[in-house]
Amino acid sequence: MNDLSIRHMQPDEIALAVDWAAAEGWNPGLADAPCFAAEDPQGFFVGEIDGEPVATVSCVNYDDRFAFLGFYIVRQRFRGAGHGLRIWNAAIAHAGGRVIGLDGVVAQQDNYKRSGFQLAYANIRYGGTVAAPSAPSDRTVALTDLPMALIEADDATVFPAPRPAFLRAWINTSGHVGRALMHDGRLAGWGVIRPCRTGRKIGPLVADDRAGAEAVVAALLASAGSGEVFLDVPAVNRDAVALAQGLGLSPVFETARMYTGAIPALRIDRLFGVTTFELG
Repeated sequence: MNDLSIRHMQPDEIALAVDWAAAEGWNPGLADAPCFAAEDPQGFFVGEIDGEPVATVSCVNYDDRFAFLGFYIVRQRFRGAGHGLRIWNAAIAHAGGRVIGLDGVVAQQDNYKRSGFQLAYANIRYGGTVAAPSAPSDRTVALTDLPMALIEADDATVFPAPRPAFLRAWINTSGHVGRALMHDGRLAGWGVIRPCRTGRKIGPLVADDRAGAEAVVAALLASAGSGEVFLDVPAVNRDAVALAQGLGLSPVFETARMYTGAIPALRIDRLFGVTTFELG
């Protein structure tokens, strides 16, 4: 246990954590690593023994009130020796007094409770093969055509902290496609689709109602073409669950969204797709 050395990852090393997440079945996006580094480059940690990486974790500080923890992974043959607890504590220390959120595997929910996390709701990943619409809606516009301030303000209704650097990277990264639905001069819905290790994921997906979310999804699918698609849905949003089921998607994975304290009231009814389980 005393042989473990913990340090901050360099931005170009975050790909290691993404690769490990892929091996654990989390199916990250192909360009996730540089997007993740944009918000808090000091929020990614690696634990090494004799120079060999054996554990990772991230705790991204979004502002002075909120952080999000992810990538908590210990290599199989190094588990049970206390390495996970040590790197976990390093991540928690990085957050300081901030409220921390995470999306944890359901089996570890009791362990997270012992660390001060309380369950908010479940997120369910739906997946399946979807055909691109033959006549995509012309009601949407490219997300990149909108002022970032407009997107950031709308994101604030569904996420506990401002994340301008992350959103800019997420929306503008090559291979990521975003569409937006405007109504009477205001942003009524928007989303991003990106290529992943398997298929594509839609996230975030934010809309005033199911009809708006469906219009955005149709535009995203038209841009991506037919194929395997995944959507991470807050189980408490019944319209989001119905949307996923209406696309013919089925549950393939579940996480427990948990927090260490109170967060601002969020419009989960507007959240039809989580951005990413690793960063919230």
